[in-house]
Amino acid sequence: MHAWRRQTRTYAVIPSTALQPTHSIYVSNSTNPYFNLTLEDWLFRYHPPRAPLLLLYRDSSCVVIGRNQNPWKEVNFKEAKSKGVPWIRRRSGGGTVYHDLGNTNYSIHVPRTTFDRSATAQVVLRAVRALGVDAYVNERNDICVAGEKVSGSAYKIVSNRAYHHGTMLISTRLDTLGDLLHTNKPTMNTKGVASVRSPVRNLVQSSTLATHQSFVDAMVNSFRDEYGIDKEPCFVDEAPEFLEDEYFKVGMTELKSWVWTYGQTPEFEYVVQKTFEWGTVTSTISSKHGLILSCCLSFSDDTNMSQTTRSALDSLSQNLVGKRYASVDESEMLGRGGAREVEVVEEVWRWLRREMSD
Repeated sequence: MHAWRRQTRTYAVIPSTALQPTHSIYVSNSTNPYFNLTLEDWLFRYHPPRAPLLLLYRDSSCVVIGRNQNPWKEVNFKEAKSKGVPWIRRRSGGGTVYHDLGNTNYSIHVPRTTFDRSATAQVVLRAVRALGVDAYVNERNDICVAGEKVSGSAYKIVSNRAYHHGTMLISTRLDTLGDLLHTNKPTMNTKGVASVRSPVRNLVQSSTLATHQSFVDAMVNSFRDEYGIDKEPCFVDEAPEFLEDEYFKVGMTELKSWVWTYGQTPEFEYVVQKTFEWGTVTSTISSKHGLILSCCLSFSDDTNMSQTTRSALDSLSQNLVGKRYASVDESEMLGRGGAREVEVVEEVWRWLRREMSD
């Protein structure tokens, strides 16, 4: 493919790599989101900082949330599980997006000193217009057609490097997108970044010329024109030189780990209420970095409950502290005491587990 030279600089989380990117334009043939997100991060860290770079890729069906987002607020876990769709926390900020093979992802890397969100958005806009689509850039630097979004954007700026990346909806399953990103937790208050919901559409609704390949070609041409680059793209596969490299192995593993996916979740509070035959319970659960900080249970005035049962429920609340949110071992929460206490505790626990898991 191309020659590699050793890079000796190391990082705190992911080790140094034996590979060195030498091209200006990369097109991934892989549809593995864990590989592609790691590829993007590798290019960001190791490509010469003064040289512009373009990466284009597609992923198999998945939900990708921003680095500073709350997955329970962004992802419909029930739908994702039923459809067998994984969710991934990326290394940049921004909102939640859905990827599938009808969605082409772009990533434009430039020196920090010349980074301009409007300028990079114009690179994408020219590519879309080259396909015969009457598109425009809104105030958020999203690409829109007829008042609907066809591409959102996110950014990352570190040291002397920056990138603008986003998704381009070409022929994606918009119904699946809607199902997976539709959540209903108005009483979950998070310190994380919330997604801005917008009506969306596909490019194919506006142009028969819009395909993955035509968009890739248009993006390559627009990028070349903007930065005066005449080199051909480098096509990347999940070849051994990547998969056996320590940076890629650790990076892909990290994206799947609990510490990264859940442990990066900002602090949040979730208040839910349920009426049982014996009374109404309000639960206030606080969590940070995926761990439960506290769980407070309060009861309506008409609750018919013995002091022994209240004590058992207090123990349930205390036992939740320090546990992984939505991943508590059921055996640790089983009711203890008399038959009535066990029944009530297990009833409340099953409700709480369902609320945390959905």
